[in-house]
Formats: sequence, structure tokens, C-alpha cells
Amino acid sequence: MSAPNCTEIERKYLLKSDAWRGLAEGPGMLIRQAYLARGACTVRVRVRGDEAWITVKGARIGASRPEFEYPIPYEDATRMLEGLCEKPVIEKRRHLVKAAGCVFEIDEFLGANAGLVVAEVELASEDQVVELPDWIGKEVTEDARYYNSNLVRHPYSAWGGER
Repeated sequence: MSAPNCTEIERKYLLKSDAWRGLAEGPGMLIRQAYLARGACTVRVRVRGDEAWITVKGARIGASRPEFEYPIPYEDATRMLEGLCEKPVIEKRRHLVKAAGCVFEIDEFLGANAGLVVAEVELASEDQVVELPDWIGKEVTEDARYYNSNLVRHPYSAWGGER
């Protein structure tokens, strides 16, 4: 989402198989992101390839939340990731998969969150019906454990029996 003053509407799912891999476009893109602030809103810095953004997200209501995203210089973003953001930096490889008339973003987490793989799909409205491919599993849209901002303080590798 790149336009300011937008509402992000997305659903998040766990995956029940690797069948999506044969449908993915290319090898995926490495993303590094971290948080400058978390609370009533979150402020995130993200680097993908040689591009960078700062994003402000408001509180989630169902599958929706306000989101404002702006490009920033790559050098500024890397300095923020290294010196200002909460650690650990979230690292993940994002794959795009077109299925059932939608684009699913499959995130394979690395580092402290290795082993976690989720799919997100952005919607035009909360009530949009999406035909889920066979490889999609349990919906975790409203499970705060899976929010990227929470994976910083409670990484997937520390979940143990909570999975």
C-alpha cells in the first residue's frame, strides 16, 4: 500500500502445505523491517531490495486499520534499522502467489522467527469473499501473536508449545 490516507484490509493465514511454492513468482524478495514505535499506532521502517519506506499503522478493527506509507532514502532506513529501531529486526522472504483471483503474499520468516510461514491477502472490503486455495490453513488475522510488531518481543522461536 503506497498511497497515504488509506485503509489496509487484509486477512492472514497459516499454511497447511508447501503446494504454493510451485505457483510463486520468482525466488521472492528479502524484506527487513523494524519498529520505531508501538502502541496506539505502530511506526515501521522497511527495506526491500534497494527501496525503503516508513509506515504508520493505526489500531486494527477486524481486518481493517488505517495505514500511511511513504518512501524514504535507503540510507536513512538502514541507519534507522541499525540504530533506532527495536531489535531484533524482522527478516523475511516474501513470495507472491496469484490464486483464486487474488494475490497472496507468502512470508517465510528468518532469524528468530524462522519456521513461521504465513499468507496475507489484501481485500477491497471487509466482506469480500475469497476462495481459499487448498494450501491455506487456519486464519490468524486477529491473533496478535502473528502481528509482525509482536514478533519482535516474542519471536516464533520462543513460542514452544504455544504454536
